Amino acid sequence: MHYIKQILWLLVSGIIFSASTAIASEIKTMQMKVGDKEYSVVLNDNHTTKALQEILPMTIKMTEFNGNEKYYHFRETLPSKPEHIGQIKTGDIMLFGDDCLVVFYKDFKTTYSYTRIGHIENAADLEQMLGRGSVTVTFE
Repeated sequence: MHYIKQILWLLVSGIIFSASTAIASEIKTMQMKVGDKEYSVVLNDNHTTKALQEILPMTIKMTEFNGNEKYYHFRETLPSKPEHIGQIKTGDIMLFGDDCLVVFYKDFKTTYSYTRIGHIENAADLEQMLGRGSVTVTFE
């Protein structure tokens, strides 16, 4: 009976390990580079993000807006499924409408709807790195 319990424990442990490994391997990321600084972006799993990944790598000039975000209008549209966000967090990357990529560098409340793309990890210095005015950003 003791051996059966050990075998069952090993089987259950293996299943849990396999499931957690599969989940971890499904997390998608991209890199965002501003000047010499590189940020890791954890991507949401949606059609917008998949379409964006198909056009990477890209280097774009993003424009300042409202003292809290940078934006860029694509020539083509991306699939979108906007939702009321409510609270923007520093490091959020979203699509406004179906053609406007937005990188937020300050927290604030909003009544606008966006399609979530991802979130920049370790974005504490993002406002300083993006600076004022337009900035060149590379996504890979």
